[in-house]
Amino acid sequence: MQIKLLTIGDSAVGKTCILLRYASDSFQTTFITTIGIDFKTKNVNIDGKPLRLQNWDTAGQERFRTITTSYFNGAQGILLVYDVTDRSTFNSIRNWIDQIQQHADENVNMLLIGNKVDLLRDERVMEDLQANGQTHVTTEEGRALASEYGVEFFETSAKENINVDAAFQAIAKATMERMLMQEQAHRDSAHRLEDTQRARREKKGCC
Repeated sequence: MQIKLLTIGDSAVGKTCILLRYASDSFQTTFITTIGIDFKTKNVNIDGKPLRLQNWDTAGQERFRTITTSYFNGAQGILLVYDVTDRSTFNSIRNWIDQIQQHADENVNMLLIGNKVDLLRDERVMEDLQANGQTHVTTEEGRALASEYGVEFFETSAKENINVDAAFQAIAKATMERMLMQEQAHRDSAHRLEDTQRARREKKGCC
């Protein structure tokens, strides 16, 4: 089974770093903005079932937003990412969810990620936030937003490899289970239709 996962969020929240950590267990200290769309694949095994995850990384800049929305089509799972030290990226999550509701499948699985939790232990980062009159996004705020939309929530650090695997495993498992249920429901519906048609043929033949 192949699952298409889409990682979205504002620019510089660490989407590419998260994907690189998960796909190849690597971390890049140099920042290179993603242009348009990129993807990496990873083969995993969940509950004894082999899965091929096609992980799409999207550019967060507004000028690429129309490109991003075209890739909602066909996505089975979406990871929404914000930077815990940048409240504006957290506030943008509602806008991204609006985009999902407009362009993605109504049954798509979603998961919320608060990235860069390692920076909360950096005194310089915290001092800069205070100097600019800003506050970090708390765990409780992340959980509350996730609960509002009925999605799972993880705080991660691509740099220190905190919860990255867990987040991808969670979205992959939830998406796989939903797809298997939909496939089973489709088979059950087809069998019921076949049984109905057979019964009609038998009734017609005996009359």
